[in-house]
Amino acid sequence: MKKCNIDRSHYLFDNQALVSLIVPLIIEQLLTVLVGMADSIMVANVGEAAVSGVSLVDQIMVLLINIFAALATGGAVVAGQYLGQKNKEQACKSTTQLMWSMGFISLVITAFVYACKYWILHGVFGQIEADVMHHADVYLLIVTASIPFIALYNGGAAVFRAMGNSEVSMKVSLLMNAINVSGNAILIYGFHCGTEGVAIPTLVSRFVAAFIIIKLLLKDKWSLHLERTYRFNPDWSMIRKILSVGIPNGLENSMFQLGKIIVQGMIASYGTAAIAANAVCNSIAGFPIIPGTAIGLAMITVVGQCVGARQYDQAKSYIYRLTGLAYIFMLVLNILIAVFCRPIIGCFSLSPEAAHTAEQMMLWHSLFCAIFWPAAFTMPNGLHAANDVRFTMIVSVVSMWLCRICLSYVFGTMMGLGALGTWFAMFADWIFRIFFFAYRLHSNKWQHRELENKLAAAD
Repeated sequence: MKKCNIDRSHYLFDNQALVSLIVPLIIEQLLTVLVGMADSIMVANVGEAAVSGVSLVDQIMVLLINIFAALATGGAVVAGQYLGQKNKEQACKSTTQLMWSMGFISLVITAFVYACKYWILHGVFGQIEADVMHHADVYLLIVTASIPFIALYNGGAAVFRAMGNSEVSMKVSLLMNAINVSGNAILIYGFHCGTEGVAIPTLVSRFVAAFIIIKLLLKDKWSLHLERTYRFNPDWSMIRKILSVGIPNGLENSMFQLGKIIVQGMIASYGTAAIAANAVCNSIAGFPIIPGTAIGLAMITVVGQCVGARQYDQAKSYIYRLTGLAYIFMLVLNILIAVFCRPIIGCFSLSPEAAHTAEQMMLWHSLFCAIFWPAAFTMPNGLHAANDVRFTMIVSVVSMWLCRICLSYVFGTMMGLGALGTWFAMFADWIFRIFFFAYRLHSNKWQHRELENKLAAAD
């Protein structure tokens, strides 16, 4: 068979550019996961109830962070497409509108969380043990104040990624996580604090990260930078463009996380050991998906600029190449997790019952993650970058309710598999998504979407 050589000399991103973009993202994601694991290990010293309480609130926080990340992605897609068109003025305007919008929205959400704190704790999570509720209450009270700061950091990090500069967000993330971990260690081990020993460093570290990334974005040397203004002058046309990507993306991400919260409520009914096992496994499971998550973020930048330049063949080629790269990395990591599963879980000071459940979860996760995760989550980012966000939103929402939620009840409660059954439901969710996303990509219906035409018309 004759070997087919593809000429990529005219492509927007060469191999070196891809490496420069992806490697800092992998490091940034690794830091996030390692810090999460370190937090779980340190809070375990406070007690199993503390681990459970913090993990419950973290589900809420992750939901909010995902909403901000989705809005940030909307801004990054718009800015990236303008960069692909060589329209720097509009690209910078989209950056300014994004950051101001993120600030206002995050303040509104923060006020809402404080106003509805009782309902969140008692209505969402239902009947949980009193000591678990105490830790959840303390953690939520403090961490909620960090919402505006993590929103601004996410927005700024997305902007730097949109211009292909992921090194800046990596360095800021490194500092943020260093402050977080060292603060946890000092307060928990040094001052013998409880749950507040985890919450306070989170607040401080996010404030520092937000301050630094905004300070950096004010520098004119970047291809994307903030306009120097102390007053928000909304450009509703630009905001609509950002929201046309951000809202469907946000709904997709928020429904995904909402489903996880509902499932978390089911798991809570199985007892403290089940909650703790699930919390620990969520921390560990974040490790093997690091390459897929990082490459997915890189795909937003790469495909977004290709779409802006109307290079759809390049965009499709990058989607396939980057997804394949995610598969290679994730296969290796999941094999390592499976081999060293027991000693890793042993680091978390779990009860024998919780440790046994956690080991089963992780072994099954390693198998399904290596086979299905990149196609279910990395690949669709190419569709997001091309503004095919409504399709991905519909598929994700339907899959969440049919597979993740309904099957969690079937497997976990009706079939008596408990917390492990909810993880089998998660695997079914992945497989469902892949079928539709693969079809959409192959059909080319994601090309020439509305946003791209609007951008061209605006110029």
